[in-house]
Formats: sequence, C-alpha cells, structure tokens
Amino acid sequence: MPPSSRAPRARVDRALIVGARAHFDDPAYYAKTYAERREDIRYYEAIVAPGARVLEYGVGAGRIAIPLARRGARVVGVDWSRPMLDDLARRLARERGDVRARVRAVHGDMREVSLRARFDLVLVTFNTFLHLYTRDDVERFLSRARRHLAREGSLVIDVSVPHPGDLARDPDRLYRAPRLRHPTTGQLVRYGERFDYDASRQILFVTSEFEPVDGAPPFAVPLAHRQYFPEELSALLHYNGFEVTGVEGGFEGEALTRHSDVMILTARAQAARARRPASV
Repeated sequence: MPPSSRAPRARVDRALIVGARAHFDDPAYYAKTYAERREDIRYYEAIVAPGARVLEYGVGAGRIAIPLARRGARVVGVDWSRPMLDDLARRLARERGDVRARVRAVHGDMREVSLRARFDLVLVTFNTFLHLYTRDDVERFLSRARRHLAREGSLVIDVSVPHPGDLARDPDRLYRAPRLRHPTTGQLVRYGERFDYDASRQILFVTSEFEPVDGAPPFAVPLAHRQYFPEELSALLHYNGFEVTGVEGGFEGEALTRHSDVMILTARAQAARARRPASV
C-alpha cells in the first residue's frame, strides 16, 4: 500500500512507496523467510468459525487465507502487491475446488477498496497495519474497515510492538545473519540488515542487504514500517469509531506486557451514541 498522495513531501513519498512494495516483489524469498511462521495461522484458525465471512487485508500469497478456507471460511483478500497475488493464484490452483471457491483476491489499496459487502471478521494480519504511515492513512482505512464489518463483526489487528532499544540501533551498522541460498537467484549470499528509525514520523526503515559470495553485484531490499505504540493504536481505534474489546501480547493468548513482541487488538464498531443536549 503506497502512502497517501496528499502527503506534502514528494521525496518522502518515494521512499515510502519503495518501502511499502519492495519487500513483497519476490514471493519466493518471502515464502522462504516466513516458512516457519505458524503461530499466527493457528491463532486465526482458532477464532474463525467454518462458514464465517472473512476479509483479510494484506492477504499476500494466502499464507493465512488458504488454511482458513480449508477449514470452511469464505475469505476475500485485499493486497496491493501484484506479485504476491499472482503467487496466491498459483497456490490456489493446487488446492481442492471447494477451497479455491472460498477464496477471492482483490488487488487494491486498503484505504480505498470498497467491496459492497460485510464480513463477520475483518483481519489486518502480520504488520499490514504498519504500512499506514500517517494519521490520514489510518483514518481512511478504518473508515473502510468499519463499513465492511457486519453488525456483530470484529476487527482484528496484529502488529509488532516497538521497543526503544531496537529503534535506537546504529543506522550505519550492518547486523549480520547467517549466509543463505537465495531462492530466486540461486546464489549463496552473505546477508545483513540495517535499521534507521525516523522518530519524527515514527517510521522504521529496514534494509536487507545481499552480497553474493561469487562476486556478483550486491543488492538490497528496503522495508518501511510505521511504529504504533499500544496506547496510541488503541486511541486511534477509539477516535475512529471502534471499541477495543480485547488486547493480547501473543498468539497463545498471553497478556500484553513490556516484554511482548506482538500485540493483537480486537475491536468492534461503536454503537451509535445518543445525542446529548448542549450544556447551559
């Protein structure tokens, strides 16, 4: 999802557009990176009933949506990345016909897509919310999300928790990780990451750097994530027409504490408030 076209600084916009898209341009590498990530899948399988109508923002290649469809949920997935949606189509082609029939993909901007349908659950999975870089982005998205909720429906958001120590890392330092075989190029590469936090906008820029050991030119992939602190995110939901009904600090139902790496917020649309007479 690209940043708002109404943002005033074109240079910043270009950096955020690249940071929003590049990480998702290579589905093979994405799949390899998150192949062992299963805890969020189990969490959503537990809360989604068979037959439920589910809208997932950031559906990607269907890492969560396909398991939900196998269990009987009807899933509409929205994503801005065409490469990831193409990979979703390839993965669905290998599924049973009934599973394929329960998944529909929509290419578009999460702040703008209007589906003219309502859902029992609206899911904003695996840091998708962190691509809403400004308050305007958040307000536009939450307005859409609320319109897509059924009367008793729930909005569920899972995001990483920002920790000051992580945000204070030296942007000039390359944090090395073990070498790996890149699934797309086939090259053995040295791998490292750089972290540069812009505190004025609460945006963390992460650059993944790849250096082929055979001497081929190195390459890098940027990622930009807005950092939302727990009370900040709760307030944004409240002032955009939602009531937070649950807060968790992990996919096993843990309480949110100072040590939590993830927070999961569940919310529902606020009931219409009775109009109060003006004070005299």
